[in-house]
Amino acid sequence: MTPLLWRKSSYSSDNGGNCLEIATNLPGVVPVRDSKVPEGPALMLAPAAWTAFVVFASSTAA
Repeated sequence: MTPLLWRKSSYSSDNGGNCLEIATNLPGVVPVRDSKVPEGPALMLAPAAWTAFVVFASSTAA
């Protein structure tokens, strides 16, 4: 199995906090995990579900 290439949002800092990471190297799926628990579980989302989440989060950001 190919190792996942995780990437943190450019809006995240290195000071900890609540950050999501996504893996960018799996076709047809978007793995999402908590950056504070990299060894923990990951959600496996369909690309359309990830897009819907990003649109929703962007529309509710303060």
